[in-house]
Amino acid sequence: MTNDIHVFIIAAILDYLIGDPWGWPHPVQIMGLVISRLSKIFLQLCQKSLTQRIAGIVLAMILIIGSGGVGWLIIQMARWLNPVLAIAVESIMLASCFALRSLRKAAIDVLQPLIIGDLAASRQTLSNYVGRDTDNLPESEILRAVLETVTENATDGVMAPLFYAVVGICIPIVGPVPLALAYKASSTLDSMVGYKEAPYKYLGWFSARLEDYLTWFPCRLTVVTLGLLSGKPLDVWRICRRDAITDPSPNSGWSECAYAAILGVQMGGTNWYRGIAKQKPLLGDPISPITPRHIQTALQLTRYCFLLWLGVAIAILLIL
Repeated sequence: MTNDIHVFIIAAILDYLIGDPWGWPHPVQIMGLVISRLSKIFLQLCQKSLTQRIAGIVLAMILIIGSGGVGWLIIQMARWLNPVLAIAVESIMLASCFALRSLRKAAIDVLQPLIIGDLAASRQTLSNYVGRDTDNLPESEILRAVLETVTENATDGVMAPLFYAVVGICIPIVGPVPLALAYKASSTLDSMVGYKEAPYKYLGWFSARLEDYLTWFPCRLTVVTLGLLSGKPLDVWRICRRDAITDPSPNSGWSECAYAAILGVQMGGTNWYRGIAKQKPLLGDPISPITPRHIQTALQLTRYCFLLWLGVAIAILLIL
């Protein structure tokens, strides 16, 4: 248990100071490569909707169980070689599951040219992080896109992996890393094949549903935590109950809406994807327009939420 405390603390420090170093191998990259190759094979072999649905279940199980299992085996091998090496390996692997620094870097990369008035550079940078069309976005829409990205990914990129790492420490034979990696595999599957359009409509259905279920509880727990940190939990919950339920996603709407309620801004509206307009439900009240300061505050709230949960994890370890 003492080693697990060290692992959590070191992983949090690594993510804060280093994040995902450019050019270094990352578990999500490996997951993405496997998903890409297996999905192509399954789409070639399975032509009917039923067989593609079955293949989708197989794909998800291979990635999720495989990611957690490989992580567990690597840690066991490191422990066999050297206990200190095991702590280092486990810390690095757990840090790779957190995306707090990556979110902050993405936001800063877009905001820096925007602040000096270089909209073209800001739009180009934003296109690396979002799926919507960015070529003609005005400053207000760039800011909305950044805030929506930061607040949506706060749950599935930061808080949910930490949640499953905490669950893992309650299962001694598992530990924090395998469950965190398994969740990251589920999240990566959803982002790559969890679409309602061809060619992934049937192949990705299971991955999309499973990720929704796995994220549901940590998302609500994140909303409650953010509400408590803001000092107005009832208002946050009221606005989420009013607006978040209108979002087709059972989780991203709640995550975005919690931040909108705290910041006093409104997210949602019309987004364009490959020239096609898509209307997203409005979340929160437009008390003030979105500014770079709101984005910085959202990142700070995510950091405070992360640190609070990290403290809970350490407390659990001390009790155990």
